[in-house]
Amino acid sequence: MERQTVQSLKDKENVDSLFLVKEKTVAIGKNGRPFMGLQLGDSTGTIDARLWDRVDELSREFEIGDVLKVKGQVQLFQNRKQLIVHKLERVDSSTVNFEEFIPKASRNTEDMLAELTQMVRTMRNDNLRQLILDTLEDPEIRPKILRAPAAKSIHHAWVGGLLEHILSICKIMDFMGTHYPFLNRDLLLFGAIFHDIGKVWELSYDNGISYTDKGRLIGHMQIACELIDKKSSRILGFDDELRDICKHIILSHHGRLEYGSPKRPKFLEAMVVAMIDDFDSKVATVKTLIDGEKGSGEKWSRYNELFDRYFLLDDLNEKY
Repeated sequence: MERQTVQSLKDKENVDSLFLVKEKTVAIGKNGRPFMGLQLGDSTGTIDARLWDRVDELSREFEIGDVLKVKGQVQLFQNRKQLIVHKLERVDSSTVNFEEFIPKASRNTEDMLAELTQMVRTMRNDNLRQLILDTLEDPEIRPKILRAPAAKSIHHAWVGGLLEHILSICKIMDFMGTHYPFLNRDLLLFGAIFHDIGKVWELSYDNGISYTDKGRLIGHMQIACELIDKKSSRILGFDDELRDICKHIILSHHGRLEYGSPKRPKFLEAMVVAMIDDFDSKVATVKTLIDGEKGSGEKWSRYNELFDRYFLLDDLNEKY
């Protein structure tokens, strides 16, 4: 029998299918009973789920990132689909094709990488161009870039999401370099490509999306700085000051110390990289949120804690 997907689920439908656990919480309901709140997903979307029986016992049997065999029924709650779970069981990860449970980029990743590489070849600085090409064409790194997500859950959290995020920023940087001719376009493109390159080692994406030990211990910024040292040391005449400039762009790209950057941006190109990274991330996050809510039939989204607001669900591009 064909597997039921999140996108295909309908109100009052009985469910017996596999889903990836994306979020898990245990809380007390208004009736005083404990319940488990879940966000379950597959490559087609996510759905909120509730479990009311054997909560403490079952919560110890699986973790976020596991695939569960779930039996239950779909119901509407505040005009949105919710899965009431009657029974669940963790599935052996070795038997699961995780490609079925993680969304994919909207474009072919080989095509995106070819477009990115062509843009890099237009850079004027020989050393920066060589540094990036040596990275993108590295036989160990290239396949990782083609599959890596840009984040665990917030933005571009899908197969190929990192490359989609990088290419999107590069296109904006290409415009910025023309619009503001006093900016160094090569440094903007470098920042767009390298700011999150460490995520190919920070995140694991073979069995769902999770953090690696290296990612938890070191983080993608330090990983990227180590990569700059490694690759630039093999380029004859790579300037030490340029190496420091590159590292500063990486170390400051979250913009503020409280956002996880060890340094705040200290020159214009670094500031622009931080701002455009934040901009592109937020656009992707809100679009994903809105796309996931459009099927509800509601005019407004649920309250979003990250942005502290509701979002209008009308497609204004079509409407006007």
